[in-house]
Amino acid sequence: MCIYPVPALEVRCETRVANSRFIATVIPAFSVQDARDFVGRIRREFADAAHNVPAHLIGHGASVTAHCNDDGEPSGTAGRPVLAVLQGSGLGDVAVVVTRYFGGTKLGTGGLVRAYGDAVRAALEILPRANRVPTHTVMMAAPYPLYERIRLAIGDHGGELLDVTFTADVTFAARLESTRFPGFERALAELTGGTVQATVVQTELAIVMLPAIRD
Repeated sequence: MCIYPVPALEVRCETRVANSRFIATVIPAFSVQDARDFVGRIRREFADAAHNVPAHLIGHGASVTAHCNDDGEPSGTAGRPVLAVLQGSGLGDVAVVVTRYFGGTKLGTGGLVRAYGDAVRAALEILPRANRVPTHTVMMAAPYPLYERIRLAIGDHGGELLDVTFTADVTFAARLESTRFPGFERALAELTGGTVQATVVQTELAIVMLPAIRD
């Protein structure tokens, strides 16, 4: 598992070329079925459009699944340019549909390639991004007096407290980035004198929002 960027949420951007409207909608998609459902939704929303050109990248790097379709545009003038922009973005788990309302002027092969590519680029410029990172879900049980210190340690190591159960002891369920887990283990050993250990119960990819960039 590796860290890679993904869309943080859905965005939409419209561009115009020679009176044709190009509406690019981009979403995070974590399976081929997610991408297919998205394409179906956009086609229903823009049922009166001339074309709804889809492309997606599911996964990242060597394990990516890529797909595109020209949706009635001349072969190679729509789907491939859209997919090429996605591939050059560095994103994974991303799907896009570029909707075209024909403006009455034919753009030619080169014009279509540029228009579809530029539509996706415009949407990616405003796209908030997140990271998909390997995480560990862990559980641990501790005496009540250690509750606050463990809770703070989870936060100090970028973790998310998923659940707390108060019985004879306090049982924590938390999620931490796998790269930060060893540091948390060391901190947990220090603050509990080695009496509490975190057990990894699940390892998976999860979305971690990137901090906003401030001027």
